[in-house]
Amino acid sequence: MALERFANGTWLTPPLITFTGLAMIAGTVVALGMLFLTGHGTVDAFGRPLGTDFSSFWTAGRMALEGHAAAAYDWPSHMQFQLQTHGVELFFPWSYPPIFLLVAAALATLPYLASLAVWQGLSLLASFAALRAILPGRQAVLMGLGFPAVLICLGHGQTGFLTAALLAGGLAALPRREVVAGILFGLLAYKPQFGLLLPIVLAVGGHWRAIFAAAATVLVTCGAAWLAWGWPVWQAFLDSIPLTRTIVLEPDSASFEKFQSAFAWMRLWGEPLAVAYGLQAAVTAAALVGCVWAWRGEASFRLKAAALLTGTLLSSPYVLDYDFVVLGMALAFFVAEGLQSGFRPWEKTVLALAWITPVAAREIAKVLYLPLGLFMLAVLFALILMRIRAESQESHAIGARPAAMIEKGTAAA
Repeated sequence: MALERFANGTWLTPPLITFTGLAMIAGTVVALGMLFLTGHGTVDAFGRPLGTDFSSFWTAGRMALEGHAAAAYDWPSHMQFQLQTHGVELFFPWSYPPIFLLVAAALATLPYLASLAVWQGLSLLASFAALRAILPGRQAVLMGLGFPAVLICLGHGQTGFLTAALLAGGLAALPRREVVAGILFGLLAYKPQFGLLLPIVLAVGGHWRAIFAAAATVLVTCGAAWLAWGWPVWQAFLDSIPLTRTIVLEPDSASFEKFQSAFAWMRLWGEPLAVAYGLQAAVTAAALVGCVWAWRGEASFRLKAAALLTGTLLSSPYVLDYDFVVLGMALAFFVAEGLQSGFRPWEKTVLALAWITPVAAREIAKVLYLPLGLFMLAVLFALILMRIRAESQESHAIGARPAAMIEKGTAAA
């Protein structure tokens, strides 16, 4: 009986869903409130800058405003500026392309805490707007705001909301407003590791206007950064890439429990770089094949979008738990499809497990050396493809029935 309830999802009652969402929202408010109330100046009670990673954004922006844009990519210079701002020796490096330096410079026109509030508020509102476009309704708002990755992203002052808003917002606009979608996809160039699958899938789907709009957007934003700071800032960025790769992504001392990728899984277990990159390449190839197959067929667009968002996370070696705001958008697309055409066995339960995964993914990886987030992404991706395949088979079966009836009638005549 219990197994049947999990299979058909009846254990997910409306009161349980509402309680869980409200509990997570309350936990987020309390956790963040304690950080700010117990902190002093721009530093929390643990001696870290409030917004942690955001300190690198604001610092890079201030350096650019003061005429030292290229120096933002020089780690000793960046660290010295952070030290002057916060008075603590924790270092959060800047590794984004110069196009994102335009955003950082705009944010740095404000004092640090005000800038942090504006960044978090506006990017959260942008992702909220994307969610509303995918899945309207009060309960969707509740579960969206309560999604555990929201707390993680807010705590780190990170880019998860903006990434999710651009990816999911672009997909929501794609069926009817390709140029708008392309502009949103082009703005995602600040996070190039999440653009591996996108152009290929768009080409497979025949969305050429979106591709051209995305390319034009990338050229315009790159040109704007060049006009603002010249070639030296681009050279500094290119020179910093090997350092970022060898110090942030590849060393044995990296905090791989924060990462939720196939690459990080192997490094968490102490496997050499060749093995880690090899497994990541295999997972990326599988995600690409799955997405291309999904987008070539006649599947529901919501399922195609869910597959692409999930595949995008699977395809990158550099995906952290705060990036799982994108996973929340994939879940929203899947739920929207289920609400319209019904849920199949085990789908509700898998969706619920995927929703709660960010709560424990980092700690489980730290203690058990198992990237729960990666495993959940793989399960969800497989579930989406299985549903697409099942719907395709059912569609073909329905289409075959009239033909068989015509043949039978002709034979009888």
